[in-house]
Amino acid sequence: MSKPNEKELEQAIEMAIQMREKNIDPFNVAKCLLSHNFRMKHLEEVLHTADRYINMGMSDQERTNLIRAIAKAKDVESYTAQQQIEQFGLE
Repeated sequence: MSKPNEKELEQAIEMAIQMREKNIDPFNVAKCLLSHNFRMKHLEEVLHTADRYINMGMSDQERTNLIRAIAKAKDVESYTAQQQIEQFGLE
């Protein structure tokens, strides 16, 4: 399956927003699209940051950036799942 281009994605997101606003989403397709799009942006940032970390000699600054990107993605995941992340006092 091919990835939608920017225009296709923008149109789909706009339609999903309209569907949710009008409460016309019987199978939760719009809800899923909006949620996945929100989460995907943060996961793509983790991928980009990890790639930069690996390709820039694994510097301490890039490691810190990667840890922050992962933490942000976890926060988004728990927010969208409406769950609290367990804290062990080690983070």
